[in-house]
Amino acid sequence: MDSARQIENLLYRYAELIDGGDYVGLGQLFAKARIIDADGNLIAEGADGVKAMYDNSTRIYPQAGTPLTKHVTTNAIIEVDEAAGVASARSYYTVLQRTESLALQPIITGRYHDTFQRNQAGAGWHFTERKMIMDQLGDLSQHLLISVEG
Repeated sequence: MDSARQIENLLYRYAELIDGGDYVGLGQLFAKARIIDADGNLIAEGADGVKAMYDNSTRIYPQAGTPLTKHVTTNAIIEVDEAAGVASARSYYTVLQRTESLALQPIITGRYHDTFQRNQAGAGWHFTERKMIMDQLGDLSQHLLISVEG
């Protein structure tokens, strides 16, 4: 599998993990990375920090064991420097949600700007940084445990 496809799979793995409510897995996905906001401020770093961020900010519905969301990642532009073993990606995200009190709807849209490094063994890639940029906010009251301003 080529490098761009491996990196694309990391983008999709994030969506799969968060929608599955697997915050331990999210932490592992970002074990060698940090997450920053649109202004470059550190939000979380490393496996424990990323897991704690999701534990403290994203609602899990006990009956489902998930946040009842679908994260859709699109428009991925992936640039790989094979010689240097680094890569970057820019993509869009749309988060959909439906709960007992919320009709199915988009609740937030935005962009991810990600960087990656080839694993030391030379096979595969890992995140080094994710910048989360919010573009449009909808009704996040059923998704987040914290207040977010766009």
